[in-house]
Amino acid sequence: MRRPRAVRPALLTLAAALVAAGTAPAQTPCGGSFNGYLDGVRAEAQRRGLSPQATAAFLSGAAQDQAVLRADRGQAIFQLPFTDFARKVISPNRIQTGAAMSKRYNSTFNAIQKQYGVSRGILLAFWGLETDFGQVQGNVNTRNALLTLAHDCRRPDLFRPQVFAAIELTARGDFDPARTTGAWAGEIGQVQMLPADILANGIDGDGDGHVRLKTSAPDALNSAARMLRGLGWRPNEPWLQEVTVPQNLNWAASGLNHSARVSDWAKAGVKPRAGRLPSGNMPASLLLPQGRNGPAFLAYPNFQVLFEWNKSFVYVTTAAYFGTRLEGAPVFDPGHPSPALSSGQMKALQQKLAARGHDVGAIDGILGERTREAVQTEQERLGLPADAWPTQELLNRL
Repeated sequence: MRRPRAVRPALLTLAAALVAAGTAPAQTPCGGSFNGYLDGVRAEAQRRGLSPQATAAFLSGAAQDQAVLRADRGQAIFQLPFTDFARKVISPNRIQTGAAMSKRYNSTFNAIQKQYGVSRGILLAFWGLETDFGQVQGNVNTRNALLTLAHDCRRPDLFRPQVFAAIELTARGDFDPARTTGAWAGEIGQVQMLPADILANGIDGDGDGHVRLKTSAPDALNSAARMLRGLGWRPNEPWLQEVTVPQNLNWAASGLNHSARVSDWAKAGVKPRAGRLPSGNMPASLLLPQGRNGPAFLAYPNFQVLFEWNKSFVYVTTAAYFGTRLEGAPVFDPGHPSPALSSGQMKALQQKLAARGHDVGAIDGILGERTREAVQTEQERLGLPADAWPTQELLNRL
């Protein structure tokens, strides 16, 4: 399910000292023969000062995995709109299991809240969506997945550093190249963390002297909390709240690229569906995943942090909402949004937007944040309600 996140330079601890000293090792170029690429990895690991024994153990038996490449190019689930995606992945069983896990690891969550200020709701949400609370962690050989994706020239800068992080974990005895398995994109454990994230944020949460994210829930949860805090999580603050909005709102002010104080949204007629709005001075963005006639949320600063965990707009919004559900929020009101464009129509829209000079990223049929911003700009230019939800009318007008 995961859409791999972008490289975070602060986490690439293996190369940091060399870069600071102006002696960064030459990078292994992607592509070419796979065996030749492995030779390049071996040479680069030596230049990085990694253990020759660990490097040899890591590369012994390495193989290219074509299934990983197919998975990387076939993430169709992210083309679903928010309502469909959320209904698909937030099942009654996940709600019930989340409540049971909250109770079972209550002391762990309390300690995490005290130390990192990260709410149990968001940790439970990622734990549930990533691996069904540790039950489905993936059966892809992690070493082969990382090398396959680093060798592939589509996103080598994302995966190459993870290869050397995994070699360092091998040297520490925390990674078995032949047996460690996880997601197709190289993530490991109950909350699916990449090797560089584990190096930077791994925590021994159960006190056994090891960081074992596959078998220890306290280790996984503490490590995830530490990572979120390091990414900028604001302690003990909310991240998402469902609201109702008046029909005369200025829709061009909505979207994650716009922000106002909570008190300003309240003056504009935005109201919580449950509970109270937070402090009036807190910044918030009005999030309309499917336009002005669909569900509506106020997204607080912590919501933006979640995009450092996963880059998919639909996934992050679903995980954030799931976290609020696990803390007692009601089922969201789906409203009556305009029908979603098909994948083909969305690609055609992205092509038209790109032709007008908008940076929408890949023409992939996925309504990501950059496509949403371009849609909103064109809606405003054409005199349409600028709610960032693409419709057939917008496609026709373009």
